[in-house]
Amino acid sequence: MRFLDIIEKKKTNQELTKEEIQFWIDGVTDGSIPDYQISALLMAILFNGMSEEETATLAEAMMNSGDVIDLSSIPGIKADKHSTGGVGDKTSLALGAMVSACGLKLAKMSGRGLGHTGGTLDKLESIEGFNIFLTEEEFKKQVSEIGLAIIGQTGELVPADKKLYALRDVTATVDAIPLIASSIMSKKLASGSNTILLDVKYGEGAFMHTVEDAKKLATAMISIGNRLGRNTMAMITDMNQPLGNTIGNALEVEEAVETIKGEGPKDFTELCMCAGEIMLMQGNVANTKEEARKMLEEAISSGRAYEKFLQMVEAQGGNVEQIKNTKLLPQSKFVTEMKAKEAGYISNIHSQQLGILAMHLGAGRATKEDPINYAVGLKMNSKKGDKIAQGDLLCTVYHDEELKPEWIEHFYDTFIYSETPVDAIPIVEEILK
Repeated sequence: MRFLDIIEKKKTNQELTKEEIQFWIDGVTDGSIPDYQISALLMAILFNGMSEEETATLAEAMMNSGDVIDLSSIPGIKADKHSTGGVGDKTSLALGAMVSACGLKLAKMSGRGLGHTGGTLDKLESIEGFNIFLTEEEFKKQVSEIGLAIIGQTGELVPADKKLYALRDVTATVDAIPLIASSIMSKKLASGSNTILLDVKYGEGAFMHTVEDAKKLATAMISIGNRLGRNTMAMITDMNQPLGNTIGNALEVEEAVETIKGEGPKDFTELCMCAGEIMLMQGNVANTKEEARKMLEEAISSGRAYEKFLQMVEAQGGNVEQIKNTKLLPQSKFVTEMKAKEAGYISNIHSQQLGILAMHLGAGRATKEDPINYAVGLKMNSKKGDKIAQGDLLCTVYHDEELKPEWIEHFYDTFIYSETPVDAIPIVEEILK
């Protein structure tokens, strides 16, 4: 088999066979196919796409390019969820504790952030001593005993994806939906869970900017999961403003803790409840949305969700006193209130810009080598649709260095006002399966 023939085949919009895709991924993994030929195939896929069968085959071949976690020794259905990311997305922290408190086992491998804000692992590492580097056996033991573990990738999961993504990044082929879908799903499949819930975000602060593109990506990932024997569903959710009220690592941990105690922001709480309903039904813990919501509400009101989060933190070496008293989490040197310079209804908040501003404070990374400052970030006091008077508090900024004039100018530019009321957008646009 010649790789040149595979490039030619995709260039003329023909479907690749399972054997051809396997040959490609084997060559990526062992380095036998040169980068320039792989790049040519990636560009052909960007232009001509892949069928559902090709995309599922690609995800499976990538999954099998490295270690695959076997969770079959853990009794019951094991669940996983994935978010395509956004500004203020701390969902895994609260949602994991909520569904686990209802009897579902969540076995989640997460990543670090690159860009606006920290990823799930960065948020957890703002808790003193929290260990994300469990061995595979430690991971399984914790999921079996506690029903909840969130860790970094163990072993060598999906090495083909790492090599392909590095090439996609430098060849302008990142935004090919079959490549995005197979990249995400290969890692989810290799993590070993039975059910997968995808939170696919759309809007300015998301990877997919429109509802239509978010649905295309979600549909492609659902097809992969279901073809490969995983119960896979997706939520299409709004990211045209920050999720919840906080942007920044320790601040988001604090908000997640407030949420599992029933004191979280309305939009973030509703997202967690909707996701929890789906996950409990996927895991056969509840039969209907109504039953699932009642279970989740009881898990919060009884304190069991909060206790579950404490159990996870303690099991992974974290300082539980910081969860019992979140003021013990990392604190910034300075706190500045940003007040409205004009009056009106907030018609838009440029969430991506707010995420970038948080990154400049130190809450995110411009490059993967950059350190994270766990203490800094933003706490929003206003959301889209709110009526604002001049002088009202828009946001509290937590920072370790003086705010530069251009930072302040960019901050105010993120808020767009209207003279007339603005309708709120539902946090969950649609649920796909």
